[in-house]
Amino acid sequence: MGVTGVAASRPSRFADDRMASVEQRMESLFARWTPYLGLAIGVAATPLIVKDDTWVWSGVLPLTVALAAWAWWFVGTTPMRAEGRIGGPVYVTGLLGLMAPLVWFSPIFGFLAVAAYSAAFGFLPRRWRYVGLFVASAIVSYTYLGGRFAEVTTLMVIGYGVLVVVNMGVAGLFTWYGNFTSELASTRRAIIEELDEANARLSAALDENAALHAQLLVAAREAGVRDERARMAREIHDTIAQGLTGIVAQLEAADVAEAEPEVRRRHVDTARGLARESLAEARRSVAALAPTRLAEARLPDAIAEMAKSWAETSGVALTVETTGEPTPLLPDLEVALYRVAQEALANVGKHAGASRVGLTLSYMDDVVVLDVRDDGSGYDPATYRGPVGGSGFGLAAMEQRLRRVSGRWEIESAPGEGTAVSASVPAIPAQEQAEE
Repeated sequence: MGVTGVAASRPSRFADDRMASVEQRMESLFARWTPYLGLAIGVAATPLIVKDDTWVWSGVLPLTVALAAWAWWFVGTTPMRAEGRIGGPVYVTGLLGLMAPLVWFSPIFGFLAVAAYSAAFGFLPRRWRYVGLFVASAIVSYTYLGGRFAEVTTLMVIGYGVLVVVNMGVAGLFTWYGNFTSELASTRRAIIEELDEANARLSAALDENAALHAQLLVAAREAGVRDERARMAREIHDTIAQGLTGIVAQLEAADVAEAEPEVRRRHVDTARGLARESLAEARRSVAALAPTRLAEARLPDAIAEMAKSWAETSGVALTVETTGEPTPLLPDLEVALYRVAQEALANVGKHAGASRVGLTLSYMDDVVVLDVRDDGSGYDPATYRGPVGGSGFGLAAMEQRLRRVSGRWEIESAPGEGTAVSASVPAIPAQEQAEE
């Protein structure tokens, strides 16, 4: 929009500049050449009126030369000397002062009226323009009555006064209109300049917004990459890492039971099952799919089945309980609770040294809470820096999962008193798909 506005304003601006240039050239033309035109007409036509009065020429010629030189000095140069605050009034005063005796010698020099009016309008300050126009009107009106050749009567004096008033009114009207037009053009140019500046600022703002938009796209892309890396790290930790831990534990147990073929085979079969399950979970994690158990069963059943499998593998006594009315939740919420339960049990098996674990899934009106409690060695959360030799990623992964779904995360533990993990998520029901 800003670019269009700038483009649309250019023709108007260029047209206004051309009009201003034409106006300046016309004013310069009138100021420079009308004095010479009036003098030329006066000198050429005076012999038609003044034939035998040769003494007239002794006054006309010097005055003509003086006025021509006066005009050249003030308006014949570039820049014009008459454009100054002092030069303008001096020029107009001299012009009218020389024009008056010329008109007395020959009324034909009344053709200098154009030069007088244009000079009074162009070179005098605003209020003084009307004074200059009044004097010029008085001089020109004198020529309309025949000048010095007319007989002075009461009627002539009255007529002269009327002509001065009429000429002053007409000249004043044209002067006012010209002044109004000039001010209007100046105002229009100022408005166009302001619009051009506003369009330029708008165009710059649009360019800046475009640059910011590009930066936001880059930032969003980088954030997406970071989120995906974090997701993959969590999934790898929750599937491959835990699966490999279970496999290693089963293989080590199989080595210990070399003298008992049946026990050894059971451990090997368990390790084989864990490997297949971990492979399937890894593939689903890459495809951003829900865990296999969660995809095939409701959340309480999926957590119970996963917990039972963990208990059989770890040898730790486990109780699972569900309270409230189970309600299907948004997939992201159920995946978060499932993974938190999985990671909490894995931490119990690796670090707690517990003999009993209790897992409770509570469905309430506005939240669903998962509690995992063990009777293990416990620790001090204020000074905990992660297990020796461990990655320390498990707790951070659980917290990140819950934050992504606006969940809450709490841990209570003390040395020798076991650990209690509590995770809660909003109870947002899943949208049931309409039957086709």
